[in-house]
Amino acid sequence: MTRPVTGRRVLWRAVTRNRRRLGAGTGLISLHQVCESLVPILIGVIVDQAIGPGDGGALLLWVAAMAALFTALTMCYRFGARQLMIAIADEAHTLRVEVASKILHPRGIRTDRRAGDLLTVAVNDTDNTSYLLDYVPRVAGAVTATAVSAVALLVIDVQLGLAVLIGTPVVLVALQAATPLITRRVAEQQELAGEATSLAANVVSGVRPLRGIGAEGAAARRYDEVSRRSLRAALRAARTQGGYLSASMSSGALLACGVAILAGWFALNGRITVGELITVIGLAQFLMEPIGLLAVVPGWVAEARASADRVAGVLDAEPLLPEGTEEVPGPSGLELRTLRYGPLDGVDLRVRPGEFVGVVPHRAADGEALVKILSGQVAPEEYEGGVLVGGAHLSRLAPADARRVMLVEPHLTDLFTGTVEENVTAGGPLDEAALEASAAGQVVSAHPDGLAHLVAERGASLSGGQRQRLALARALMARPPILVMHDPTTAVDAVTEHEIARGLRALRGTGELTTVVVTSSPALLAMTDRVVVLDGGRVAAEGTHADLAVTDDDYNRAVLR
Repeated sequence: MTRPVTGRRVLWRAVTRNRRRLGAGTGLISLHQVCESLVPILIGVIVDQAIGPGDGGALLLWVAAMAALFTALTMCYRFGARQLMIAIADEAHTLRVEVASKILHPRGIRTDRRAGDLLTVAVNDTDNTSYLLDYVPRVAGAVTATAVSAVALLVIDVQLGLAVLIGTPVVLVALQAATPLITRRVAEQQELAGEATSLAANVVSGVRPLRGIGAEGAAARRYDEVSRRSLRAALRAARTQGGYLSASMSSGALLACGVAILAGWFALNGRITVGELITVIGLAQFLMEPIGLLAVVPGWVAEARASADRVAGVLDAEPLLPEGTEEVPGPSGLELRTLRYGPLDGVDLRVRPGEFVGVVPHRAADGEALVKILSGQVAPEEYEGGVLVGGAHLSRLAPADARRVMLVEPHLTDLFTGTVEENVTAGGPLDEAALEASAAGQVVSAHPDGLAHLVAERGASLSGGQRQRLALARALMARPPILVMHDPTTAVDAVTEHEIARGLRALRGTGELTTVVVTSSPALLAMTDRVVVLDGGRVAAEGTHADLAVTDDDYNRAVLR
């Protein structure tokens, strides 16, 4: 049985698979901290051995030693940091690839996270998780520096050394009590930030339809509500982390000041030399950094752990669809047998190979539910009835074979950063017939660069109609045996819609290419071989567009309004 992926395992795996670079970097950073600790010690030695006696030769010797020490600490940090930065970058990249591969797996994943939240996990949380590789050497270096300083203080005076050896663990243990609270607050902040990001992406991508139905105000209020909740969570996390940081830095400073004051008292009593006093004061000031670091690192680790938990939640998600081993046995027809899911209440529909069928849902939810099942976004156990592709149940087909045979083009599709040609061909050959059938040729000719015109992320540099035509061209260029489209022309004008309808009929209305279009567009429906009407979650009527327009008043109201 496969062990579940947890945040702890994600962090441990990050450490183990980068152990070589992490080990080398940690060793060099620790050595750098040793050199840093030796600086105030060497200064004290110079005062006692050279400056105090007035020995110029000894002074030159010790200054040369100081130069060598600074050279060593600089080189240790330089090469140590390089190893660690490479490890952090590699781990972040590896995690992003793993998360992206899981999200984009042909079988899908079972998750409640929306697309925007998954994007946050793939980008932000993977980075936060990889930062653990920065915290490990920091902790090792801080412990090394504290240990070297404590030994030096013990050599100078036992009481000074004990003050550091006892005081440091006491401060750290006291501060550990706040770590669980920080973890909870940071996890809450990340969850709500992901929800806000996801909602923002949905609102931006659907702004034109929202304006069309006058719902932009409701969408804005919904985003405002989620954004305010995210802000409150961020403020709570910031207050907790700020209070923790203040307490940790204050505790470290008080400990260092206490050691310095005690050393000053010993110097006045003649218990330690002037050089030793300078060393103690220098070490006390130096110790503020490693002690403070050891105090704040638990908060950083808590943030990394919260991100690792979110990464683990994606990596451990179960596949949405079964593995499937069968291949499509026969001609590419599509059949729905007593399909029940959501608002669908026993849909029976048979589309013969090569047939061009229109589906008119009186309720938008019926069409959305149908497309959602056909596109593989619903697990087989979540719906009743059967979906057969070429005579084989969709749930038994290998996902790759199912997608090769049937392509479902959703209503809302995304374009990507790149050229127009890269977006429509998706790495395949350019099909001029598909470009013209989708009226995407007009988009190409509208820009001086033509197919080389650059498209912004999500197609933000194009109008809604242009995005829709390019997405349709991309689907047509794939030439799938079965193509299912959901409202492919809602953002184009009437003239262009008629051109697309004629182009679809010419490109896919002959031969063995099966086409289903879920729409209420009369221009598209007029080009179909047959129209199926869904009402109340069932097939309510069938016939040609012309016949239904004459005989069915409900169809008239839905289509010819």
